[in-house]
Amino acid sequence: MTTIFVTTSRGLDELLNAEINALLPDVPTQMSQGAVSFDGTLEQAYIVCLWSRLANRVLWELNSGLVKNASDLYALSATIDWPSHFASSASFVVHFNGTNQVIKHSQFGAQTVKDGVVDSFIEQDENRPNVDKMSPDISLYARCRRDNVSVGIDLSGTSLHQRHYRKGQGEAPLKEHVAAAMLMRSGWASSLSKPLVDPMCGSGTIAIEAALMASNRAPGLNRTVWGFTKWLRHSELSWQRLLDKAKESIKLPEMRIYASDINRELIAIAKQNAHEAGVFSYIEFNVANALKLTVPDGLTQGYLVSNPPYGERLNDISDLLPTFQQWGITLKQYWPKWQLSLLTSHRDLLRALKLRASKEYSIMNGKLECRLVNFTLDEANLTVLHQDQAHPFSNRVKKNLKRLKSWINKQDTNCYRIYDADLPEYNVAIDKYDNFYVVQEYAPPKTIDENKAKRRLQDVLMHLPNALACKSEQVILKVRERQKGAAQYEKHSQTDRRIKVYENGALLWVNLWDYLDTGLFLDHRDTRQKVKALAKNKDVLNLFSYTGSVSVSAALGGARSVTTVDMSNTYIEWAKDNFALNKIKGPHRFVKADCLQWLSTHEGQYDIIFVDPPSFSNSKKMDTTWDVQRDHLSLLKQVASCLKPKGIILFSNNKRGFKLDDQGLNSAGLIAKDISKATIPEDFKRHSNIHYCWEITSAN
Repeated sequence: MTTIFVTTSRGLDELLNAEINALLPDVPTQMSQGAVSFDGTLEQAYIVCLWSRLANRVLWELNSGLVKNASDLYALSATIDWPSHFASSASFVVHFNGTNQVIKHSQFGAQTVKDGVVDSFIEQDENRPNVDKMSPDISLYARCRRDNVSVGIDLSGTSLHQRHYRKGQGEAPLKEHVAAAMLMRSGWASSLSKPLVDPMCGSGTIAIEAALMASNRAPGLNRTVWGFTKWLRHSELSWQRLLDKAKESIKLPEMRIYASDINRELIAIAKQNAHEAGVFSYIEFNVANALKLTVPDGLTQGYLVSNPPYGERLNDISDLLPTFQQWGITLKQYWPKWQLSLLTSHRDLLRALKLRASKEYSIMNGKLECRLVNFTLDEANLTVLHQDQAHPFSNRVKKNLKRLKSWINKQDTNCYRIYDADLPEYNVAIDKYDNFYVVQEYAPPKTIDENKAKRRLQDVLMHLPNALACKSEQVILKVRERQKGAAQYEKHSQTDRRIKVYENGALLWVNLWDYLDTGLFLDHRDTRQKVKALAKNKDVLNLFSYTGSVSVSAALGGARSVTTVDMSNTYIEWAKDNFALNKIKGPHRFVKADCLQWLSTHEGQYDIIFVDPPSFSNSKKMDTTWDVQRDHLSLLKQVASCLKPKGIILFSNNKRGFKLDDQGLNSAGLIAKDISKATIPEDFKRHSNIHYCWEITSAN
């Protein structure tokens, strides 16, 4: 009898233990996280290799003991009679799992075990075997658990989840043993008599695993190379006997399995995979849209098990919401009495189905932590759940819209803020741009649990379409983090999609998809109006101009000339497009330059100068770093040198806690008047420190 370790993915320990107990009914087992162990024979190890649908590896222990230093680990390996296990002409590799205070890196552990193996051959006057990490003849393993290390042979060779029927796959393949676990957790595998449907089958993994189960086909039958193939203690006679018995046990399934997907290419791949697995004739494949799929003819109830798309990013959630919302309606309408099991990494996304779950399980699909959620489509679940009506976030958004209605009706714009972190637990801002809504969230403080913050943001995306009576595709998510330099202006996507919006007589291009900011700072709406009111027959300079919205306002206000300066070619071109959109002509200039360098040599004079610099910048396009608190006085002195007599500087920035150097300005002959309050629009008054603004003039 030898100790045998069988490993699996986290979350499948109990299922694996039950499976081994069924395969080896008289063998006591011990369960640990991600593994089940038992003392067994070689034939019993073979049975697990051949028949386990949940295992990743089957490890045959050769030696184990306490390891308190590197010498202990070396001795543990070197005392094994390795030449009796594989020939020196065979290549090998060592996989090391786990660390402790002595073995701080798995690579060090693997190297030490490898040294013991090689020295064992040399001491017996054998040739030194070669290490092959890509396709070794023999795979050795070492498992470190606290101070104990076990060393042995990996009988599986490569992970057992690889059934060797997969000839193609989609973008996010479901691992075969996870698919098997889903079928077991759903309840379908307990009887194997009810029909099974996967309406989003991808490359067909769930349907194929179901067909293997229903036909009693051992999942290891397709594998030709094992970790024991060149192991000298392998019993080919015993192995062949088990293979023959497994082939004889194959039977016809008692039910039909249905698999469909909207992607025709994936269905072609799924069919090929099913053929390779030997179960093609047991599965009915179709190209179909799950949102319109009805129960197959002649069936009244069964199991619907699927791994629907759930995305890796928060942005994907708003894109997928319409799919899940519509699917929930379809399930209620056409699939009564069916059992539903869905795997997702975004549990909250399934809320869009508006179904009550009966059971949930944690399952790892590779490195992705997922939840398998079971639903029963009974009478209680066939009614629509109006969760949004009572949700506090949804209620607050509706309340805000009602409160702002009279103010909105008086505004000449289709861009404004409708929610500004009114509820602390939903720390987002929501801005309307025509028919679209931009959700922005600053990264939460480190004191807030990351998963909790993520769930709250998912909640926002779930309930916002209902609150706004809009479609989910009209909601655009932007996760705002601390940005340095020009990062806030850099592209985050590549759609190059823009829409036209209007504000107080101006038409402006905005891009809601590609950048962190949209191209229009809504909190400066009143500031732009002020510039427009002052600009008649004036020469206007707009520094750090971004997309030139202030320049457009000045030009529309009748400015004699407008000079627009920014270091970004993208935004200078954007500003030109905004001028063209408004059919503005005249002696207006667009300058691509670092404003600080440009000012140092510029000799022009202006009546109005608008200055809205970034809080901080370390752009490669600049010679030095920029900090608005540290450097604003020197900047304003430079700006003042370009000011005509009786001219006005409008200076603004959005650095939290910013303090204007009044004393320094006075010493430079400048007087500053704080007009921040007057430039904060009604829709931004919840956070009146969204920006600061001063009107600066010469004291002379």
